[in-house]
Amino acid sequence: MIKHGRLKRAALLAAPLLAFATAAHPAMAADPAPASAPEASVHVPIAYHKLENGLKVVISPDHSVPTTTIGVYYGIGFRLEPKNRTGFAHLFEHMMFQGSENLGKAEFIGLVNKNGGVLNGSTRFDFTNYYEVVPSNTTETFLWAEADRMKGLDITQANLTNQQGVVKNEVKVNVLNQPYGGFPWLDLPQLANTNWYNAHNFYGDLKEIDAATLEDVQKFFDQYYAPNNAVLVVAGDVDPTQVMDWAKQYFGPIPAAAAIPRPDISEPRQTEQKRIEKVDPLAPQPALAWAYHVPPKGTPEAAAFRLIDLLLIQGDDSRFNRVLVNQKGYSDSVDGGINWPLGDAYDYNGPMLWSGMLVHSGDVTDDQILSDIDGIVKDLQANLVSPDELERAKTKALSRLYDTIGNGNRVGLVNMLATFALFDDDPNRVNRLEKEIEAVTPEMIRKTAREYLRPTNRSIIDLKPGKAAAQDGQ
Repeated sequence: MIKHGRLKRAALLAAPLLAFATAAHPAMAADPAPASAPEASVHVPIAYHKLENGLKVVISPDHSVPTTTIGVYYGIGFRLEPKNRTGFAHLFEHMMFQGSENLGKAEFIGLVNKNGGVLNGSTRFDFTNYYEVVPSNTTETFLWAEADRMKGLDITQANLTNQQGVVKNEVKVNVLNQPYGGFPWLDLPQLANTNWYNAHNFYGDLKEIDAATLEDVQKFFDQYYAPNNAVLVVAGDVDPTQVMDWAKQYFGPIPAAAAIPRPDISEPRQTEQKRIEKVDPLAPQPALAWAYHVPPKGTPEAAAFRLIDLLLIQGDDSRFNRVLVNQKGYSDSVDGGINWPLGDAYDYNGPMLWSGMLVHSGDVTDDQILSDIDGIVKDLQANLVSPDELERAKTKALSRLYDTIGNGNRVGLVNMLATFALFDDDPNRVNRLEKEIEAVTPEMIRKTAREYLRPTNRSIIDLKPGKAAAQDGQ
């Protein structure tokens, strides 16, 4: 099945670029954090290896539930796709389910379903991933199956034509014919960024999707779906030595790619506020969206900004929700975050935005809302956050970390291990995240807010209802 939309405002927001699925990604969930974090510290057992062909293998044994979660992450996301082939990363994600050397069309999905498992695939900024949660006694079977499609796809004109139609239909359903379609998750990166790789239409131009050829597909597969551009993560009720033997047996013979293109995805420092108006004929109410560039990943400021996100926008107790929703009544919720709504604050590898949005009634102007946002931000820039408020934010951060790592399906854990290995060659970072959170001070919060929440680092979209909405209101 095609599964789309995991956000609370599912009726208003287009979904991430997802393929076949029978389970939601816990890292994308927006559940409120518990009142207090568990006392236990994180210690994820990790065995990390690399095969001779460059494949990174991360194994995390956990015998609490008799299942295994297998994830294969490829270092190709929609910001890395070739020019003149927008939407190609997402199109290719679909192609991976069309059959391989030993599994025919949809047989991979059928194999998972017959064994009582669940699976999913998605395209993100910097990676495309595939995972399945299956009974642990089938671990070898699914390692073989993932290796089979890494080794070679059934690339035919019929399969390509079929999936071009599927992807184009997704664009029409989720963007072109949807109220608030593409707003703001497609719109904000195109406004805020200047580098084409960060600023193009990630879902893809319909003409460019149609223009994809079999030669394009084969070239893309050979360049990016190679073991030296991938991470295999196996977490669950497994023996690490046995898993490593299987990884060598099934993935080891796959040849590495000769060269993997790495475009420059850097962004210059934004020095002027950007603001545009978008008219949506299908929108029943106006909406406002904004974005700020966040600090470079791996810096102390990045850790501080993750807590700023929690202080300002995450949860009913956040400052934006208290003022904009509870006090002012502009909207029933404020949605947003770092790498929102396509991922989380950890699973990306380049310039990133912190964005937010709300749908509001026509009796309040966007400038009124922005004035209140500015007041909240200025307070954070001028005054040190209180120890109690910072402690609540840290508790929320730790609770979310524990929930992600401790979830029984292990999908969130696999996502962290895979992206930390893929981008930083360091899956063990998951065991240092607590220290990153605890190290943030009120002074770091204020310093980071002053630099990264300045108006000249902000991009704004005013969405106005179009003719259809206006006629409905008459």
